[in-house]
Amino acid sequence: MATVIWLHGGACNGNTQSFLNAEEPTVCDLVTDFGVEILYHHSISMEFGERARKVLEGALNGNPPLDIFVLEGTVILGPDGTGRYDMFMGRPMKDWVWDMAHAAQYVVALGDCACWGGIPATAPNPSDSRGLQFLKDKRNGFLGPDFRSKAGLPVINIPGCPAHPDWITQVLVAVASGRADDIALDELQRPQTFFSTFTQTGCTRAQYHEWKEPVEEFGQGTRKGCLFYEQGCRGPMTHSPCNRILWNHQSSKTRAGMPCLGCTEPQFPFFDLMPGTVFKTQKVLGALPKDLPLGTDPVTYAMHATVARMAAPKWAKEDMFVV
Repeated sequence: MATVIWLHGGACNGNTQSFLNAEEPTVCDLVTDFGVEILYHHSISMEFGERARKVLEGALNGNPPLDIFVLEGTVILGPDGTGRYDMFMGRPMKDWVWDMAHAAQYVVALGDCACWGGIPATAPNPSDSRGLQFLKDKRNGFLGPDFRSKAGLPVINIPGCPAHPDWITQVLVAVASGRADDIALDELQRPQTFFSTFTQTGCTRAQYHEWKEPVEEFGQGTRKGCLFYEQGCRGPMTHSPCNRILWNHQSSKTRAGMPCLGCTEPQFPFFDLMPGTVFKTQKVLGALPKDLPLGTDPVTYAMHATVARMAAPKWAKEDMFVV
């Protein structure tokens, strides 16, 4: 049996909606088959008001001991460090978060906002929002860079806007079943099982990326072409399994004709790189290294792109359909 308390900070509730749609395993499976006891969750708990307060305070006092603390959304510190922009049961939510994180065996940040601040923490960040252990790509989050849970682990980051439902439930199962120490984390504290490959892995448009053949419009889900060149797709630079573990077991953004927005990376939504829009491909010769596939410099990439387009086979230029 593993106890879970799930709190909600500054966010849109999208990760909860994703979680409730999980299939492998489902939320019901977590409870009935994997011994996960959800002590409190803002959308599915029966307790509210003073009854909910008693549950939360009981967990802080070890009755019952808290195994997993999940935070969805940012920690809001404004105004002036008081946290009073986000109040919960008479206290700033940041105080609840601090106490829960230090009481739990394991701490999970769920979604971009909890991992590194996401959209709320984008400059000018008037709410003074930040993630649990990161602020964007710096270890400058609310709990500090040296935080470790009672089990000795840093915050486990499951990013995404929202995170895929099966990423969430499978990590919770691993923790609940005593296999948390087997979860290898990358340098951004994401489980490597899900975040060691790029979104481009498994993309049905990868062949067009190689031949530098673009797609000109959004929503052309079955049309040929790569979304990188004209639509700003960040698939080659984004760590996620979105084309390996499909959404609804059927599709992904790129398969539906929507460019990857890079939502599992700490710099999301990239407004500092692409002012005014996220749907904008950087001009290659003036691009920052983050806007090019890893290990590529702008000049070499521009030369490669020119040669590839010239050498592209006829089928790559025809009005074909992507399977």
